[in-house]
Amino acid sequence: MYKIIDISKDMLRAPLYPGDPPPEVSVFSAIAAGDACNMAKLTATLHTGTHADAPLHFLPDGAGIGALPLSPFIGECTVIEVPPGPLTGEAVNRLFPQVKRLLLKGGGKAYFEKTGAEEAAALGLELLGTDALSVGGEDDQKGPHRALLRENVCILENLELSKVSPGSYFLFAPPVKIGGADGAPVRALLLDGYLFWSGSGV
Repeated sequence: MYKIIDISKDMLRAPLYPGDPPPEVSVFSAIAAGDACNMAKLTATLHTGTHADAPLHFLPDGAGIGALPLSPFIGECTVIEVPPGPLTGEAVNRLFPQVKRLLLKGGGKAYFEKTGAEEAAALGLELLGTDALSVGGEDDQKGPHRALLRENVCILENLELSKVSPGSYFLFAPPVKIGGADGAPVRALLLDGYLFWSGSGV
């Protein structure tokens, strides 16, 4: 048996990156008002709540989220704890294991310096996730994002890892398919325990 752990934040209640507009839900069809069904419209940035960044987010000629392969978002992954504050190249070399998919549990307060992101990309990661609002810090968003995205490292941000112990899991976190978009919401899940893969290198 295995346990499903939801590592997504509620899109309407998740913390927002400073300056981002808050999400809004507006109802335009209601059974209580005599309509046939309940329907609502969501207005939000593509980086609200738990989400994936597309290369287009920081690279002018980068791919949109709908063009990304799904394989990096599905497969065996490792969760590690990292200290709050900047992740330098030295910290990455000391703390990061050699894996395909890595999720960082830093209390929402760990972020990359450009050199740290460059070292992480050099490890051959397919996907890097964080429980922080962003992989970059307030002083530099462009450097860390570009260092990862230009090496085709998929990025997950604003994960909910507070109740997740470090270790190995199976990740299922494909982004919503939105052609030409710079990012997309994700319902990220971890499967813990007996899984349907066995030494397959997924």
